Amino acid sequence: MRTILCFGDSNTWGFDPSTSLRFPTHQRWPGVMRQQLGNNYLVVEEGLVGRTTLRDDPLEPHKNGLAYLVPCLQSHCPIDLVVLMLGSNDMKRHFDLSPVAIAEGMRTLVSAVQNSACGIDLSAPKLRRRRLLV
Repeated sequence: MRTILCFGDSNTWGFDPSTSLRFPTHQRWPGVMRQQLGNNYLVVEEGLVGRTTLRDDPLEPHKNGLAYLVPCLQSHCPIDLVVLMLGSNDMKRHFDLSPVAIAEGMRTLVSAVQNSACGIDLSAPKLRRRRLLV
């Protein structure tokens, strides 16, 4: 069985803006991916509303993605693939960050995954990422 870790914010968690509740498992994007891939894949949903890349939010403590990423990787080891979906909460006004600073936060997370030994045979898990224009 292959393991895919989906690490993100409210989009990964499945926040429904019309109700402020969570979408059912089969409607959240990791759940849809799980259904499409079938029983040979374990899709781990590690979404958290308000999670940032590596910022400590004074208004919402314990949302720093970097602080939890390495323990999360170790907890689900071995991991075949990591999907990182963060950065939206870094745009909050009180952080006052440029797009380049937010991208640097994502690069730090990517580096943490690449430097982990949480993949198959103690290698780094593969990453799924898309380039954003900044």
